[in-house]
Amino acid sequence: MKHETFADLGVSEVVSSELAKREITQPFAVQQMVIPDILAGHDLLAKSPTGSGKTLAFGVPLVELLKDSDARPSALVLAPTRELALQIVEDLRPIAHARALSIAAVYGGAGIVKQARLAAKAHIVVATPGRLIDLIERKDISLGQVRLLVLDEADRMLDMGFRPVVDKIVRLTRSERQTMLFSATLEGEVGRLAKVYTKDARRHEHVHSAERSGKVEHRFLKVSHEGKVGRLVSELAEAERGLTLVFVRTKRGADRLVKKLTASKVRAVAMHGDKSQAQRERALASFESGKVDTLVATDVAARGIDVAGITHVINFDIPATGEDYVHRIGRTARAGASGVGLTFVSHDQAHEMVGMVRDLGLHRELELGGLMSDATRGRERPDGRPAGRGGGFNGRPSPRGRGRSGSRGRSSAGSR
Repeated sequence: MKHETFADLGVSEVVSSELAKREITQPFAVQQMVIPDILAGHDLLAKSPTGSGKTLAFGVPLVELLKDSDARPSALVLAPTRELALQIVEDLRPIAHARALSIAAVYGGAGIVKQARLAAKAHIVVATPGRLIDLIERKDISLGQVRLLVLDEADRMLDMGFRPVVDKIVRLTRSERQTMLFSATLEGEVGRLAKVYTKDARRHEHVHSAERSGKVEHRFLKVSHEGKVGRLVSELAEAERGLTLVFVRTKRGADRLVKKLTASKVRAVAMHGDKSQAQRERALASFESGKVDTLVATDVAARGIDVAGITHVINFDIPATGEDYVHRIGRTARAGASGVGLTFVSHDQAHEMVGMVRDLGLHRELELGGLMSDATRGRERPDGRPAGRGGGFNGRPSPRGRGRSGSRGRSSAGSR
């Protein structure tokens, strides 16, 4: 049965009305799937991509299940990055306040004393694992009354090495708690984690519908190492582009690239883990407002960025895995819009890149970019070292190519 409104899902009038003020009246698919189960008290495992509406999927029932007289904190949301933690708080604060509930963010790179004071008074704490452990060890906060626990982007928390810290945090919550785990995958270590943390959990898997996922134009462009910056400047000069997110592998690489772009009169800012929280917030605000239309970021720093109007994602450095490719390109073509995903690939990276995205159904785009022939020409790089292998990532888009320089083709592979 399709639920047309939040009220149909069992959401209260006060919360539904607050959502309506933000022009949120019809629940997304993932919200329809999980809200009834959470309201019914079930543990939950949800496979859901970024940009699918999952924050409200767990946030709305979280708010509904709490009362202003409850212990503080009674609910805990763990997130891998400070950007995501701040985004969750921003999304949930209006509906929390509508039910007289307080919510606080806890993350590194900001003053710990103020955070500790606000967290101790909050019904809902949204935290990154490292900073939360700091507060616990300082005895600024206790998790003994937490009965609602959400692990958001659990796969990324594991990738970032947070498993031991998360284990410690979970042990400090009530054993009879209700646990909800959201992840881009429920296999492997995430699946094992889920079995440990949940009991008789309801499981849901959601992928974007075609009408919501939009269309991504995937392009793969062969470039030389020395020609990458010049080609990037040329691509950024395209009149049709809007906000552009450029991915690099390292923090130093992000800073160096911004300096080179600025010298070429391209408005750009860098965002990575070595920036202070204030610097990161200013960079994101400048980007979101359009004052600066190019944001250069590392994978970790970009996690949790959900900015409307990103028309282009450019992989200046190739991603490490096929899953990272999907996460990166998924920052464009949101909510039915179209976008471009461009990846710069040097000759010695061709074999690695082809292996990485082989299972994404992008064969035509790879061929148009000349990568398939480069990859099969030989397993050795020009320097004589063996070419690296890339891991695949499940997903079967249906691209429609149209040739140009590099490769072009539209599909929904990156719409996450």
